[in-house]
Amino acid sequence: MNLLLLLDPLNTLKPYKDSSVAIMRAAARRQHAVHAAGPGDLLWRDGAVWARTQVLRVSDEDAHWYDAAEPKLQPLAGFDAVLMRKDPPFDSEYLYATQLLSLAQAQGAKVFNAPDALRDFNEKLAILRFPQWIAPTLVSRSMNELKAFASQYGDVIFKPLDGMGGMEVFRVREDGLNLNAILETLTRQESRTIMAQRYLPQIRDGDKRVLLIDGEVVPWALARMPAEGETRANLAAGGRGVAQPLDEREREIAEGLAPQLRAAGLLLVGLDMIGGWLTEINVTSPTGLVEIFAQSGCDAAAMVVDALERRCA
Repeated sequence: MNLLLLLDPLNTLKPYKDSSVAIMRAAARRQHAVHAAGPGDLLWRDGAVWARTQVLRVSDEDAHWYDAAEPKLQPLAGFDAVLMRKDPPFDSEYLYATQLLSLAQAQGAKVFNAPDALRDFNEKLAILRFPQWIAPTLVSRSMNELKAFASQYGDVIFKPLDGMGGMEVFRVREDGLNLNAILETLTRQESRTIMAQRYLPQIRDGDKRVLLIDGEVVPWALARMPAEGETRANLAAGGRGVAQPLDEREREIAEGLAPQLRAAGLLLVGLDMIGGWLTEINVTSPTGLVEIFAQSGCDAAAMVVDALERRCA
């Protein structure tokens, strides 16, 4: 299998914890050819979508985990599978990349996650499709609406719709300290739509990352525990990851969503849950594979390669 991953620059990846690196390593162990490129390497010409790609020799050694050949221009339809694994933000350049990937898909390329699904499933807004599994939530850019929500629930979280890793996530408690300043900043004076959610105190037990792979529920979650004095549990914000078996509620939500998300063209999905409530649906570049494997032995990266082999057979 010839596999192409569209990624952030290779020298910015952290091989000891990066899920994309884990997928590449799992593919290489099975003698699949692994190629890499960035969204900026995509181009359309002569009636087709191409990418300037590098074939990689992938190693299990973190200090020097890859060697890259000279870049070569290749049509995307010539690969067995193309994985879009570029981290957010989902900005205009990301959007253009998905549009080029849609053209490549129409020309026969197999793209995962499907580019139209990447466009349709904003990682924050996607939960609104499943209101039965979410805590009280408001999406608005109106400061009056957002302040009323904060007043109603007393302890709330505000966050932008295009962030990652806990960036620009604020907690406001009953005293409303700095509420106006936070909302002015996040909404950019009511010019940007944001999300408000009731604060879930179960965050102390972890913000659970539950993985879906081609409609299959991974039986272990990564519970991200917030650091002392920190509201955010994101690993990028200092959280600690602990692998845990799924509980009954988490499995119920995951099994309810899995077939729908697979049908939408989503091969690898990371569901975020706090206290049995769905808080995000991560589709751009879900992580957690390395930590889950290290602590439980459940090899989600190998499951991704299994799924690609089935899809590309």
